[in-house]
Amino acid sequence: MTENEIGTRVIEAAIAVDRELGPGLLETVYEVILTRELGDRGLQVERQVPVPIQYKGIRFDEGFRADLIVEAKVIVELKSVEHVSPAHKKQVQTYLRLTGYQSIHPTSDLGG
Repeated sequence: MTENEIGTRVIEAAIAVDRELGPGLLETVYEVILTRELGDRGLQVERQVPVPIQYKGIRFDEGFRADLIVEAKVIVELKSVEHVSPAHKKQVQTYLRLTGYQSIHPTSDLGG
């Protein structure tokens, strides 16, 4: 399965969760439920994955934590906000740069 195919399934699952629960819950609630929804759809998902980074040749075992990693190919960064800000987008771009993961189709605002 390609990153874009996984991304499409993630967005479909996120929209389903958003429609069922609506806005206003903590990110951790959406994270737990989205993990379950993705698993029910046959995808392998890891939560709160420590991602090592290198700085000046030194490895730091926990540079950041990825909210979700799906099929060992796609990082999902959850935000329980009314609008995605430029800072949120920069955060994900940095995660992609540091991990070597590829960007998939544009972020979808789920409403709220």
